[in-house]
Amino acid sequence: MARSNLPPLDPDDPTVRQRHLLALPPGIAADELEVLAVSRFGRASWDCETLEERPRTGVLPAVSAALGIRKVAPAMPRLRLGRFSALVGPYQMSPASAVALGLPAGSDTAWLADGPKERGGPPFPGTGDREGLARAFPTGLPVREEERIVLFLISAARRLGGAVRVNDSGAVLVPDPESAVDLSLLTTRWPSAQEVLAHVRRAAPRAHLAGDGYAQSWSFDPHTTGAGPADERQGRHQRSTRPLDRVGRAVHDPLARHNDDERRLEALRAESAAYQELMGEPELYGIEIDLGMDGTIEIIPEPLPEPPVVLRSTPWASAGVTALRVLWHPHDDTELYQERPSAAFRVARGRAVSLVNAVAVALWAAFDGELADESDFLIHVDDLRIGPR
Repeated sequence: MARSNLPPLDPDDPTVRQRHLLALPPGIAADELEVLAVSRFGRASWDCETLEERPRTGVLPAVSAALGIRKVAPAMPRLRLGRFSALVGPYQMSPASAVALGLPAGSDTAWLADGPKERGGPPFPGTGDREGLARAFPTGLPVREEERIVLFLISAARRLGGAVRVNDSGAVLVPDPESAVDLSLLTTRWPSAQEVLAHVRRAAPRAHLAGDGYAQSWSFDPHTTGAGPADERQGRHQRSTRPLDRVGRAVHDPLARHNDDERRLEALRAESAAYQELMGEPELYGIEIDLGMDGTIEIIPEPLPEPPVVLRSTPWASAGVTALRVLWHPHDDTELYQERPSAAFRVARGRAVSLVNAVAVALWAAFDGELADESDFLIHVDDLRIGPR
C-alpha cells in the first residue's frame, strides 16, 4: 500500500489516545508486521483483505501473507491477534502528529491496538524493568491478554526500530534494537558437547567446556570463594582471599586435580555421557567463551517440550525441537534489566553481539534449523553475517 493512500492519523482523535499505538519508521510493510504476529500468535490473520488477482483452483485455502501469497487490501485492515484483540492500520503519520503524541519525529506509519484493558497491581519498586513497563503503567501493570499485546508491541518495535505509546499514561517506549543480543538455533538434533565445541571454536577459538576453565584468568580459583582475573586487585572482580570451608574443599579439590589430568577428565565425561544415554536422557553441558571485561558467552542446549509458535505448523519440528542457546552474560547483569543502561555497558554489548552472531551462524551451518532472537522472531542467517543487529 502506497504511503500516500494511507488514511492520516489524527492525534486529536480521542480514540487514538485511548489505544496502545505502535509507530514504525519508513519502509515497513504490513506483511512484515504480520510475520512477527504469526511468530507470537499462531492464528494471527487479517479480518479485511483481498487476494491478488490470480487463477484459483478452489482446492487449497488462501494462505497467510507471511508466505507471500496475498496482500493487504487498500481498505483499513485489522490484523487479528486473538479472540478479543487486533491491530488496526496502517495510518499515515506526519512529523507534526508524531510530535503531538510524543513519538519519534521520524515515525512514518502507526497501528492502533484494539483489545481488553486488564490491569493488575502496581509495579514493585526496585525491580528490573528493561521494557519500561513500570514507567508506562505506574498504577497497575497489564495482565493476561493486554500484557501479551503490550509485550508483542514492544518486541515488534525493538525488531523494526519503532516505538510504542501506551494509552492511559501516554508514556512512549522506544526499545533499543541493539538490546536483543541472545540468539537460539532451533533444530531437531541434540548434538554432543564435543560436536558443538568444535563448531563454536571456528568462530571463537578460545571456547571451552564449562568446568575446564580453572587455569584461565577469568575462572574460579579452586582454593578461594572469589572469581576474577589474577592480576586485578580492585573493583567488582577482585579475588577473595578467604579460604573455602572443609565442604568447599572436598568439592573443588577433586575437580581441580581432574582438570589438570585431561585423560581422567575425558574419562569422567565419557562415563557421564554413557550413563545419560543408557537412561535415555540427553547429555547436558555448557560451553563458555571468555570475553574478559565484556563478560562471557554461554552456549547451552535446551529441550523444548513443544515447538515455538512460529514452528508448530512446520513438519520437521513435530518430532521435537532442541534450542541451542547462545547467551551473553555481562559482568554486571543488573544492567541487562535497565531501560537505559550505561555507556560502558552498551560498548561491551556492542563488542559481544558480533561474536554471538558469528557463533549462531557457525551452529546453523553445522546443524541446520532456524535461527530466532530472544522474542522468538525468526532471523535470516544473512542478516547475522553482515554484522550486529
